[in-house]
Amino acid sequence: MTSENRSDARPSLRGGIATGVGSWPGTDPREAAATLVGELPDLAHLPELPARGAGSDMVGRASALLVDMQFDTTTRGYRLGARPGAVARRAHDLLRTDLDALEEVWETAGLGGAGRPLKVQSVGPLTLAAQVELANGHRVLTDPGAVRDLSDSLAEGLRDHAAEVGKRLGAEVVVQLDEPSLTAVLEGSLRGASILNTVRAVPEPEALHILDTVVTAQPGPVLIHTCAAPPPLSFLRGTAAAAIGFDLTTIGTGDLDAVGELLDAGSYLALGLIPTSAPSTPPTWRELAEPGVRLVDRLGFARRTLTDRILVTPACGLAAAPLTWARRALDLCSEVARAYADDPDSLSFD
Repeated sequence: MTSENRSDARPSLRGGIATGVGSWPGTDPREAAATLVGELPDLAHLPELPARGAGSDMVGRASALLVDMQFDTTTRGYRLGARPGAVARRAHDLLRTDLDALEEVWETAGLGGAGRPLKVQSVGPLTLAAQVELANGHRVLTDPGAVRDLSDSLAEGLRDHAAEVGKRLGAEVVVQLDEPSLTAVLEGSLRGASILNTVRAVPEPEALHILDTVVTAQPGPVLIHTCAAPPPLSFLRGTAAAAIGFDLTTIGTGDLDAVGELLDAGSYLALGLIPTSAPSTPPTWRELAEPGVRLVDRLGFARRTLTDRILVTPACGLAAAPLTWARRALDLCSEVARAYADDPDSLSFD
């Protein structure tokens, strides 16, 4: 995919706006949906509520998205199951509950059929293959055939999920793939089933094909988010995704060229500028906006880039944050995004 297709065919994705990463504290799907729709007017998202237990976390939710594949639980997490079990049924039920709650809030707010953008999230295929086990206890990632089957199943299921959400809400759906294990997958630093087993590093061309199997199956724009430190930005530039999201604090001087290359290629950046836990001294929006401004200045891009290409997000998911800080974090995201969209050239930091 060329940089032209990435940007020109993406009407539901734009810069100068705020959005969340995905996970949210608490267990009440309607309260979560109402908060996110109200606080993120430009790009709300279907919340993930992992506090509800198995089947509701990022990896467990995938069991509700996969086609003809499902998970069981183990003492270490999840493994592929031969037939639908309690975990798969629970994941499906929780996703239905969450979508029903969001649809109710969406309609109450008068947004049905308006074509407003909405984001849904899923674990990405590489992290999924890294975190789910085969029946023999080894990671799916150790079996290329199983990885292929898993990525194909996720691509189809996520496409169907996004289509259903779009139809039910009358929304333009943005898909986010979460890849927190991406750096470990590329480096080969994942532990095997025992000290005698190793998990090979996945070569970048192979990893790119696996990831793009899911990205290119989606009818709308795709944002790949990773909280890996450091994020493999040069690798991500080669994907077909329209946007790349990461925690800006994980970027070092050596990563600046890769950030500039992403912008040159026409990608949007979802910058994680808001901390996931409350700092001891409450930050102002201006303090949190400064790193993004200095980034584009240092790279030599016009400040207009903040308006055209930058989305503002928390550094990662907010599931572990107190509810008061989670709400405040969204407020700060919106304030920073507004400053970027309104008049970025006027921002000064002495």
